[in-house]
Amino acid sequence: MNVQKNSINLAMQGAVILTIAGLITKILSAAYRVPYQNIVGDIGFYIYQQVYPFYGMGVILATSGFPVMISKVMTDYGYGKSLHIKSKIMTITFLYLTIIGVVLSATLYIFSDNIAAYMGDSNLTALIQVTSIALLVVPIISIFRGYFQFEQNMQPTAISQIIEQSIRVSVILVSSYYMVRAGYNLYEAGFGALVGSIVGSVAGLILLLIFWIRKKQHTKIRWNISAPIETWKILTSLIKYSWTIALSSLLLILIQLIDALNLYSLLIGGGMGEVLAKETKGVYDRGQPLIQLGTVVATSLALSLVPVIASAKFQNNSKLIHEKVNLSLKVCIVVGAGAATGLIAIIRPTNIMLFTNASGSNVLMILSASILFTSLCLTMFAILQGLGYTFFPALSVLIGVGAKYLANIWLIPLYGVSGAAVSTVLSYCLIAILTSLFMMVKGYSFKEKKCLVKISLALVMMFLIICALLTVVGSVIDLDNRLNATFASFFGVVVGGSLYGWLIIKLNVFSRNELQYIPIAKKGLKKEKWGS
Repeated sequence: MNVQKNSINLAMQGAVILTIAGLITKILSAAYRVPYQNIVGDIGFYIYQQVYPFYGMGVILATSGFPVMISKVMTDYGYGKSLHIKSKIMTITFLYLTIIGVVLSATLYIFSDNIAAYMGDSNLTALIQVTSIALLVVPIISIFRGYFQFEQNMQPTAISQIIEQSIRVSVILVSSYYMVRAGYNLYEAGFGALVGSIVGSVAGLILLLIFWIRKKQHTKIRWNISAPIETWKILTSLIKYSWTIALSSLLLILIQLIDALNLYSLLIGGGMGEVLAKETKGVYDRGQPLIQLGTVVATSLALSLVPVIASAKFQNNSKLIHEKVNLSLKVCIVVGAGAATGLIAIIRPTNIMLFTNASGSNVLMILSASILFTSLCLTMFAILQGLGYTFFPALSVLIGVGAKYLANIWLIPLYGVSGAAVSTVLSYCLIAILTSLFMMVKGYSFKEKKCLVKISLALVMMFLIICALLTVVGSVIDLDNRLNATFASFFGVVVGGSLYGWLIIKLNVFSRNELQYIPIAKKGLKKEKWGS
């Protein structure tokens, strides 16, 4: 019993470590794009964002997709087994991932001309080719992280993620700054930024190798294909998890990829000039870091409850599972809806603060609504995977990505870049609806429908107050000035966030017992208790 308890505690501690590392990594991944856009401008940002989804898929697979898959396969077939069997599982897994990496890399390199032509910009060919090289590193990084996670040693994965992202971001910003100043064109600056991304990946790999050698794992796991375990069983699981866990982790990046593939070419097809179309796509891409940061904020609190759900599932505690699923969804709705509504209210000064001007504020306002739906999708995916349902999240992602592609073709010719923004929101909304219906069928639906009215009331109050305050502030100072816009943005965040939080508490959206499971609220309760 103690062994079982210790195993659960180790798993929960590991989940916390990975959550914190993932949070830092995602914040870095979203935040660096703001100074990058400031350095290269909207056209330079367009160039980078056109190719980034290909690299981003590799990063996500090496960070969360493949390592989780490897850990799960090792747990399924290697837990409590001999090193001989574990070695064969790792060998087969490494060969499988290497084949995937080589095939994807070769395909991307060979068809780089065709992909660039489909995007409508042949100048992107060299950037796509250099990105293909990064995919060769993914299998090796994944195999190390996956095995460490199987061993419940999350430190190497967490540290390597943070170091990899930190070096990557630093090299991208420094190289871009000096290349632009040195007179290189924007495509060359984009090429340099993508080379910087590869430098970050190599740094992460070197760090993992150091951990591997220090832990003397190389003396335990050896190349082996002869152990008494059927190869086809391992391969079947690997294929299954590749199309479930790995695919569902690519939600955000696949939607970005659809826009990279056809938004620019559809704008050109609609009669827009090339330079203007590039600028328009670059302005549209300003929404990506905003969505990513908003989603990180919304999901970080909700996902902190997922290890509790997984633990309750392990203990067959049905009541606790339903309580924590309900609480996770409630936290996600409160924070996700609050972040989306708050950003919509302050989008114009925020746009000026981050990106120097107000271009595309209406489009970014539409995209901001995505925060609620992406947060719900990622939270529900994590809950379902914790409960053992891995197939449907991947299926819903495929349906949503297909819907995004078709909606782009339909809406962009009619409404331009605003149509792309609407199609993004609709696709995320569709995935969220499909996943929530699946949860309902499985008996894990959101039970507290009445609290949605309270949350809506708090949202309306917050939105109206922020808009009124910004109108007053705008009558006193010029909000087109970047410094003034920065003040107005932070003022809106502080006042709006404080008011919204106060209303959520006063309207009793959460019970006192529920607040004890929410990290920030838990600290507040402790202070209140200490003060009394």
